[in-house]
Amino acid sequence: MMRPLRPVQRTAAAVAFAAFASVALAVPPTRDELAQWCAEAEDMGHCGRLVEERQMKRLPGLAKREGVNLRVALYPTGTATFTDVENPIHPVSFSLFDSIDPINAVLLFKTQGERATFVLLQRVGNRTTELPSEPALSPDRQRLATADFCAAGCTNELVVWRVTREGVVKELAWRSTDDWVDATPRWKDADTVVVEYRTASGGAPQTLERKLSQGGWLAPR
Repeated sequence: MMRPLRPVQRTAAAVAFAAFASVALAVPPTRDELAQWCAEAEDMGHCGRLVEERQMKRLPGLAKREGVNLRVALYPTGTATFTDVENPIHPVSFSLFDSIDPINAVLLFKTQGERATFVLLQRVGNRTTELPSEPALSPDRQRLATADFCAAGCTNELVVWRVTREGVVKELAWRSTDDWVDATPRWKDADTVVVEYRTASGGAPQTLERKLSQGGWLAPR
């Protein structure tokens, strides 16, 4: 799964991007592609731009780059513009990452210095939602799941988001009692989220399965 670069922990852009691959998106770059495209990247912002260059060829007509401006086509008409901030102290960049066709949305990779997140743009209505990690879309197209766990700088939450025409809103949240250093969500069915994770103590990846109806979920903050 593609996960944001966190301060200090991730210094190799190619490795960080390769850790983010997910099958939930329409045309996601593979782990091998991300590693190859970003092998010479100077930082995460540069890596995002290299991925964007490739993805624009796969998704023709969806977006175009005009200097610091990334213009994304809305539906049925219009354009949403995301503008980079070229500030040496507090730089901000937006890059096209993928299209989530089943919900007519576009996923952008956003960097703010050493911090990285994703921005989900709903093309109908021009609504944006910032997500802490790459989302997984449920089979019924009604929800997204994000898992943002790491040693430092993460929300350390599994979050279920409800997709509506008015926007994407947090519906449920869950926290592990153990220290996780990485986690990748997927959907078993429309009511069950499966998370593959690693703990801080190391060892082989483990799997957690949680139904939306079971106890232990927290009210989103």
